[in-house]
Amino acid sequence: QVQLVESGGGLVQAGGSLRLSCAASGRSVSTFVMGMGWFRQAPGKEREFVATISSGGQTTSYVDSVKGRFIISRDNYKNTVYLQMNSLKPEDTALYYCAARRGISGPPSSDRYDYWGQGTQVTVSS
Repeated sequence: QVQLVESGGGLVQAGGSLRLSCAASGRSVSTFVMGMGWFRQAPGKEREFVATISSGGQTTSYVDSVKGRFIISRDNYKNTVYLQMNSLKPEDTALYYCAARRGISGPPSSDRYDYWGQGTQVTVSS
């Protein structure tokens, strides 16, 4: 079993930045062979893909609305994935979830992921 714990959320003004972290733990966990991603869910909306990264970090993908503003990265020696969020907008307000899957790729579909964190709240004020 794999446990994911997110941190780094908070309240920020529009135009500001936040850095989310997601630490993976558990018996035999090895993020070297796990695709990982960030998803978010705003009130009254469905969960949506934000960014994903392949197990080795070579391949990343982003939803169009965050391209050029968010950067996903990972440190497999620390079993941690990050989401640097810059130029935040009020529409980025949501509960952000970290997800992991046993597979080297990082697809944008949430149903391809096996493990989920509890989420960290990001609120952007205008």
